[in-house]
This record gives sequence, C-alpha cells and structure tokens, in this order.
Amino acid sequence: MYVRALATLLSQSTRSVLLLGPRQVGKSTLLHSLGPDLTLNLASPQTFREFVARPERLEQELLAAPPTTRTVFLDEVQRVPALLDVVQVILDEWPGRFRFLLSGSSARKLRRGHANLLPGRVHVHHLHPLDALELGTDFALDRVMAHGSLPGITAEPNAATRAADLMAYADTYLREEIQAEALVRNVGGYARLLELVAASSGRVLNLQSLSSDAGLRHETARRYVEVLEDTLVAFRFPAFSGSDRASAVAHPKLFLFDLGVRNALLRRPLDRVLIDDRGLSFEHLVAYELHRRCGSRWPEARLFHFRTHAGAEVDFVLDVGGETWAIEVKASTDVPNVRLAGFAALAERTEVKRKLVVYAGRRRLAVKGVDVLPFLDFVALLGRETPRHSP
Repeated sequence: MYVRALATLLSQSTRSVLLLGPRQVGKSTLLHSLGPDLTLNLASPQTFREFVARPERLEQELLAAPPTTRTVFLDEVQRVPALLDVVQVILDEWPGRFRFLLSGSSARKLRRGHANLLPGRVHVHHLHPLDALELGTDFALDRVMAHGSLPGITAEPNAATRAADLMAYADTYLREEIQAEALVRNVGGYARLLELVAASSGRVLNLQSLSSDAGLRHETARRYVEVLEDTLVAFRFPAFSGSDRASAVAHPKLFLFDLGVRNALLRRPLDRVLIDDRGLSFEHLVAYELHRRCGSRWPEARLFHFRTHAGAEVDFVLDVGGETWAIEVKASTDVPNVRLAGFAALAERTEVKRKLVVYAGRRRLAVKGVDVLPFLDFVALLGRETPRHSP
C-alpha cells in the first residue's frame, strides 16, 4: 500500500472531511486507514436504497450508536446528497460527538442535487493518482508515462492485466457510467468529444475546434468539458497575462488527470511510450506534480501557462508563497537547448523569482541563469510542503 501525502494531514486533524477525487485514486483506502468506527458504502445497492428513501435514518442510527462510535465514513456520498443535510444537523446539534469522513467522485452530481457542502463545518480535500514521491522506489519514468499512476494499476504486476484494467476504466467508467449518472444525454457526441480531449490533452483548449470536430454545438461541447472537470477527470491551467493582456494568449490548457487513462482512450500502447508522444507525455508528468500539490497541500498556490501571440512561451508558471517560478519542460536526456525568450517575456509582466528547466537527463546544471533539473530533482525541490522561499 502506498503512503499518501494527505494521510498525515488527515490523521492529525479532528475536523470532518469531504474527500473528492476520480474513481480508483484510493479515496476509500485512505479514509479507511483513518480507522472509522462505522462505514456506510453508498455504492452498495442495498445501502443506497435504504438511505435514498430515508436519509434521516442516518441521524437515528447514530443517536442509537454506542459512545465508542465516533468516526463515521460515508463512501460515495454524492449518490445521496441529502445525507449532507443530515450531517450538518448532527455536527451542529452534537458538536464534537462525531467526526465524518465523506468521499465523492462527482462534484457535479453534488451540485445538481443541490447538496449542502457544509461550509465551515467540513474541510474539503482532493485526492489524485500517485505522485512521484508517493510512488517512491516504484517510480519508473517510462512506465508512468505509459500506464499512468492510478494505485490499482501501478500495483498490478502483470502488464496485460494493467492494460485491460485501463481499457475497462476508459470504456466502462468514462463512457458508460458518466452517461448512467445522467450527466450527458448524447453519449455518441460525448464519446467523440472525450477522445478529442484526450488527443489534445496538455495543449491550449480550443472549444470551437473541439465542438466542430465532434459535431456538437459550441454550448454542448462547453458543457461536456465541464462534465469532465466536475467529475475530476480533467483540469485546466489558466493563461497568465500579467498587465499586458492584449499580447498574451488567453485560453487555458486542459489536461486529463492520468496518462494511462489518456493512452487507453486513444488506443495507444500501454507498455511503452511512442517516440512522437514522449515530449507531451513528459510535460504531463510535470503538470501532474504541480497540480497534485495544489488545494490541500498548497492552498495558496496558483498555476498558469504562458504564451504570447508572438510565440514566446513558458510551459508552467507557479505562483506560491509570494513567489513566481517559471518552469519549462524538455524531454531530452542530453543537455537541453535552453531558450530564454519565454522567460524574458514573462519577466516583463511579473517578477520571476526562479527559472527552471525540467528535463529527462540525470545531471543538475546551471545554464544562462536557469536551473536545469532532472525530473526527480525537480520533484524533490517541490517536496511535500509549500515552497515559501527559494532554496
């Protein structure tokens, strides 16, 4: 079992928790590790029927529970959003009596059900696939770029089984289950858009092109992309503009949450990285290391990409702890060609505290005032905590 970075934070707190994340990232495993006294799995058909018909039953059961029942785990709570109102009543009327551990895989379904997200009463956290530090000695660059880092996929020793599991995730969950939850109606159009999003993952989002290629109205394509974000299988980095908005590209970059799932959707090999895809796949890994530290672990962090209409570009801009870091990504194993135009254009708009190039080589270098770091050195630099000051 992999040790998750969130585990320490959650175990040291006594506050109730809503843990959101895509399916199979390990939410249930993490919350079970906190030792709940009572677990209700709402993915179970019987449990679902019992509580969707009478959500008030939760309060009745807990009031009848022995004093030793203090921590209550509600798994897949988005299936019965009304239970969150019951949780609020219990937290308000019996403060300190219970701690709730809640998991969910669809923020959209919670909102559509007009769910009470318990502001001020529950801390909301996000769980992602494994990052490089969580993988530890199991991290292997090419393997992660081929099949991603979902915990169950990574722990599976058989390559054929890993590939079959990824295909099932892409086909069964991302296509069929999202439709079954009534999040989309035109499953054919949604499936086409999903493949196009996978093909364009890591690039600047062009909704006009996506809608045209998928044969969908622009508004429908926009809504389907929102479905992907709300079900936590896609995320975006907004464009950084600074004070000179006119000269900077304003569209965000959109990423699927896991490379293995992306590759399965595109029917690409799941045992190796295609040569023509290596650069973009490596950029995904850097994006994931940054994105997976935001929220719970870096609550004040903001992430952007930067590109001018003249073509100057910085892959990622990290604004955290009062500092701005400019990060370029190169998949080469040799000393990369460090281009300064993007760094210079960004520096015209904001003070850049640190300029970094992350590459697939093994040696740490300094080139033209830029720190050139191997991927794992970059991961170690980020660490598990917010970088409030430059090292």
